[in-house]
Amino acid sequence: MTNDTLDTPTKTEPKTSLWNQIKYVLKPIASLQLTIVLFSMSLVLVFFGTLAQMNNGIWTVVDQYFWSKFVWIELDLVLKFLQVFFWFPKTWALPSYVAIPFPAGQLIGFAMLTNLVAAHLVRFRMTWKRSGVMIIHAGLILLFVGEAITRMKQVEQRMVIDEGQTVHFAENSRSYEFSFEDKSAKDHDTVVVVPEARVHIGERFSDPQLPVDLLVLSYYKNSSVRAVEPSDKNPATAGHGLTDFAEYRKEISGVSTDPKTDAPSTYVKIFRKGTEESLGTYLLSRFYKSESLDLDGKTYSIALRNTRYYKSFSVKLKKFSFDRYIGTNKPKNYSSDIRLVDPANEVDRDHHIAMNEPLRYGGETFYQGGFVE
Repeated sequence: MTNDTLDTPTKTEPKTSLWNQIKYVLKPIASLQLTIVLFSMSLVLVFFGTLAQMNNGIWTVVDQYFWSKFVWIELDLVLKFLQVFFWFPKTWALPSYVAIPFPAGQLIGFAMLTNLVAAHLVRFRMTWKRSGVMIIHAGLILLFVGEAITRMKQVEQRMVIDEGQTVHFAENSRSYEFSFEDKSAKDHDTVVVVPEARVHIGERFSDPQLPVDLLVLSYYKNSSVRAVEPSDKNPATAGHGLTDFAEYRKEISGVSTDPKTDAPSTYVKIFRKGTEESLGTYLLSRFYKSESLDLDGKTYSIALRNTRYYKSFSVKLKKFSFDRYIGTNKPKNYSSDIRLVDPANEVDRDHHIAMNEPLRYGGETFYQGGFVE
């Protein structure tokens, strides 16, 4: 008698695929609850970012609240909100250091983008019925990415031209630079510029291209200038600073209806290159075009000015026109007749720029942005 033993099949555990492991990790990131939390945080950030414009300029708020990873939200903003809308006593105030940390725009935006992409990988299915949702979400992703690229690459410029003047550069109205101009050569000028972002208060700055070393003693993002008084602790030892004194002024707020812009000023101590020999402390300001510095038989023009972007072409303002409605000061139209010259491309032509008629040339667009009376 023989016994035949049949092999009993054994149960094997299915292997976990790599995609299932990825989905397991992405599942909490793709959750709807996280979406709601991030959306709520973005509303809070926009709310306080709007309130912050009561104290700071709009671009300062944009940098601090929306283009950084974290921001310190001053609780005094809440108090000011209550004073405006709920008649809290105006005398109440909180010091600026009473603040709480909060995720800023870069961190929240990146988290929302990650949450949206993860949701499509884990929760959403590609079906025709969901095509509308897919298009909306694709638009949101494009919005996130497009805004990031625009922020990093776009530079807004302006050309300020007096009637009859020819200009071959544009300026950035929100950033500044220190310029050193040597006009000793007969056929050209030598200009060296230092972006303000590279110079820090209290730190000596040196560069091989600079004829001197710099030490910024103080920097005011907005300022006013008045005559020096005996009681002033005036650091200047040369130039306009001997008779004029710069005072700190609060930055023009983002909710101000005043058309004026911030006027920065700085006190800069200048050293002979590589030595401790002081050549003087100068007041550089938007209120002055330049200062003069004599060094080794050369005269340099030094200034704090808007960041410049030089062009391969020049623009001459031949005539500016400003039309008003009859009997009123209300603007009706303002326009400029200019002459564009680009020797490299053999371009020499006239052009009329008005409010809805920009000049497009060399991949750039020039609008009639305003005027100075």
